[in-house]
Amino acid sequence: QVQLVESGGGLVQAGGSLRVSCAASGSIFSINTMGWYRQAPGKQRDLVASITSNGRAVYADSVKGRFTISRDNAKNTVYLQMNSLKPEDTAVYYCNADIVVYRGTYNFAKNLWGQGTQVTVSS
Repeated sequence: QVQLVESGGGLVQAGGSLRVSCAASGSIFSINTMGWYRQAPGKQRDLVASITSNGRAVYADSVKGRFTISRDNAKNTVYLQMNSLKPEDTAVYYCNADIVVYRGTYNFAKNLWGQGTQVTVSS
């Protein structure tokens, strides 16, 4: 079974920093794009940032210059460093990954979501 497990959310004051992590585990052949999404109460889930296996990153305009996404391919882990946090960054943050699951001859692609981690920024 392949799964994503997030960690590192919490409560922080405006202007502060947090780092969230997401580790993939299980029978993994390879991981393509990994990303972070967020969903605030009553709103849709939106992309925050994503990163390809060779390190190409994409950011939502609202977080450019404040958030940095990175990954450690050896650890199957993606990170989101969040600086200069604002109250409007408050949301549940979800990890997402495009994984090729190892099954020997019959590897197959699967898109996975983590369980989500709450990030709350107080004003």
